[in-house]
Amino acid sequence: MKKLIIFDLDGTLLNTIADLAQSTNYALQKLGYPTHEEKAYNLMVGNGINKLFERALPEGEKSEENILRMRKEFIPYYDAHNAEKSAPYPGIPELLNQLNQQGKKLAVASNKYQTATEKLVKHYFPEIPFISLLGQREGILPKPDPTIVYDILQVAGVEKKEVLYVGDSGVDMQTAIEADIASCGVTWGFRPRQELEQFSPDYIIDQASEILQLL
Repeated sequence: MKKLIIFDLDGTLLNTIADLAQSTNYALQKLGYPTHEEKAYNLMVGNGINKLFERALPEGEKSEENILRMRKEFIPYYDAHNAEKSAPYPGIPELLNQLNQQGKKLAVASNKYQTATEKLVKHYFPEIPFISLLGQREGILPKPDPTIVYDILQVAGVEKKEVLYVGDSGVDMQTAIEADIASCGVTWGFRPRQELEQFSPDYIIDQASEILQLL
């Protein structure tokens, strides 16, 4: 029986793409670079903001210096605007409430930087007592490195066989494989179903309520 459900954040619990696109375009514009359409960001996000900036910068401009310049412009803007256009996916608030009522332990493992991860989860799901909210932290490798999962398992005090990891991308499926826990890919997020299928997850679902059936 699964006792702990670990959720990815962007593309799984929350549709954050509009705010991420707006903030990245703001930083690009401030540095004098061309911007991108919102839909283009679906394939840029998922590996943390430094990788997002690298993908968004023009060819020939993807230097460490420019990534740091992007970060300097992006973070204050995103911190001020990251809850303007973002929203939970359909059925997610109800799912989290039902899982909580069933006594399941809930956690978030995100490649979004830590302060934004905490802010968004607490803003959109204030009633849900997550046992752990982990984003990308200094000195910790981002997903698909499994360290973030191991840190959650230590807090939860459960065995690997009692865990289900839920995410929308190949990075998430790789993370579950690396951590040796069950994986569930969701098709409502930023990445296509084919990307999930490449990693042969234990489950692929199209609606949030299907998680209840799996459990």
